[in-house]
Amino acid sequence: MTISSATAFAILSAGFFLLVGLFSGLWKFLQMWKSAEGLAHPYVDIAHRASLLYGFACITLAVLAHFSVFNPDNNLYAAIIVIAFFVLAVTGYLIQAALKGPDNQLRQPHKLGKHPMPRAGLAVFMVALVFAEIGGTLYLFAGALQNPLLQFWS
Repeated sequence: MTISSATAFAILSAGFFLLVGLFSGLWKFLQMWKSAEGLAHPYVDIAHRASLLYGFACITLAVLAHFSVFNPDNNLYAAIIVIAFFVLAVTGYLIQAALKGPDNQLRQPHKLGKHPMPRAGLAVFMVALVFAEIGGTLYLFAGALQNPLLQFWS
């Protein structure tokens, strides 16, 4: 049995996110254990949850890539773009947690840890994230929708 590079990449990415979710869950537990309030840093919690959810999202991307009728290379590029932004988001959460940054990185003034971040830079990143994640997923979904195996309505 062979699978496309996009499918393989998305499946391996799911495993990566599952592991990040499990290790950040351990970090969350240790912080909660040591905290008088029983709470971890908000971005440890966010990184933990986001990693687990992105793992499942990667499985969905793998299935969409598997059934997509579009060019396999373009499917791989779409999967890479989406997953790269998943990685960037979780990396940002982990950095905020490690630097004991603010509890909301979008609240002004924007900070990475204690260091100020330019509002325009964060806005550009968020717009790119939206277009990359939605656009790449829509591309794979459109390819899967055109697969005769998935057309139950005909």
